[in-house]
Amino acid sequence: MPDTYSQITIHAVFAVKNRENYITVEWRDKLHRYIAGIITNKGAKALAVGGWKDHVHILFGLPVTVSVADFMSAVKANSSKWINEQGYVKGKFQWQSGYGAFSFSKSQRDVVIKYIMNQEEHHRIKSFREEYLNMLNDFEVDFDDQYLFEFYDG
Repeated sequence: MPDTYSQITIHAVFAVKNRENYITVEWRDKLHRYIAGIITNKGAKALAVGGWKDHVHILFGLPVTVSVADFMSAVKANSSKWINEQGYVKGKFQWQSGYGAFSFSKSQRDVVIKYIMNQEEHHRIKSFREEYLNMLNDFEVDFDDQYLFEFYDG
C-alpha cells in the first residue's frame, strides 16, 4: 500500500502576551527544551527552538497529519501551562494570540537554525518588531497592522 511522504519545514514565531520580558535567562533554556519535547510528542521533528525575553522561534518538520494551526495551538497551550506550573512568573503567564508561520526548503534549514539559535546576539541590534515585520515583508505576507502582535517600544 502506498504511503504519504513529505518534507514540510515550518519556522514559527510567537510572543508573550503584552510583550512582557518574562522569559529570563534563568529558565529560558528549560523552556526551549520543553517546547522541543512538545514538538516531538506531537509527531513533528524539532529542528531548533530559541528566542528572547518576549518571544520564541521554533523550526520543525511538520507531519502531514496535523494542521499548522492545530500544531501551534498545542505548542502554545502546553508551554504556557508548563510555565504556570513551574511558577516562573508572578500571576498568570499567557502567549499573545496568533503567530507567524513561514515555510522553508530543506536546503535553507541550516541558515534558519543558526538564526534561531543566535537570537540574543540578533536582538542587540534589531527589535522584535523590526524582525517580525521583516519576516512578513520578506515572505510577502499581506497583513493588517491592527492584527499584529502588540509591540511596545523600550
